[in-house]
Amino acid sequence: MVDFMLPKNSRIKKGKKYFCKSNSKAIKKLKIYRWDPEKNENPRLDTYEIDKSNCGPMVLDALIKIKNEIDTTLTFRRSCREGVCGSCAMNIDGVNTLACIKPIDEVKKDINVYPLPHMRVVKDLVPDLTEAYKQLKSIKPWLQRNNNKDTNKKNILVEKKQSPKDRAKIDGNWECVLCFCCTTSCPSYWWNGDEYLGPAVLLQASRWINDSRDEKRKERLKEINDSLKLYRCHSIMNCTRSCPKGLNPAKAIADIKKAIVTEK
Repeated sequence: MVDFMLPKNSRIKKGKKYFCKSNSKAIKKLKIYRWDPEKNENPRLDTYEIDKSNCGPMVLDALIKIKNEIDTTLTFRRSCREGVCGSCAMNIDGVNTLACIKPIDEVKKDINVYPLPHMRVVKDLVPDLTEAYKQLKSIKPWLQRNNNKDTNKKNILVEKKQSPKDRAKIDGNWECVLCFCCTTSCPSYWWNGDEYLGPAVLLQASRWINDSRDEKRKERLKEINDSLKLYRCHSIMNCTRSCPKGLNPAKAIADIKKAIVTEK
């Protein structure tokens, strides 16, 4: 029988425990993944107790409270705290989501907090998104116009109007905040992340493909029509289930595949 073993330095060990001195009955435990690249140590799970009566309602509020009042070494990303920037994406209670919109009371037992899975960890809860942003850049996420040397320069500055009907075609795409919760929940991306673009980037591709103001639709479809870039999606639907914004990347990917076939 084959014996699969993780490298010793990848095994998560029990970490430090920080107990709450309050006598409050609203004590909540958070078990948080900790790893420091500057120390030659295994990752660990530190346990923190907080008093919910002196904390905001979301998991991000608890993390900020821990960093401000208990352990200043805890590292994580955060920005707006309103679910519109995607900065605080992490795995909470086994699900990829945004910490700023994940209620503490939604997790009945201890809250387990890990960085987004299957990405290199920079430190603690911070994943390395370098490759993901390179993939985003590859689909040219901006409006493209046809380059015509004979075009009057004055017309270049004319507003490119869009009808309400055409505007509605990008609903469900433009709301993506690039948190990469969907991408890091996708098994196809886990094994083919170097070539497969992943749900988040393909959702963005769909947004620009379907924008009536863009004049490179055919070129975009041709560029993305690749067995690895696009067709590694097998409609597992993890992406749609994990999207904290309630979007449907799987449908967007299916629409791209349909457009490639019908517009040849």
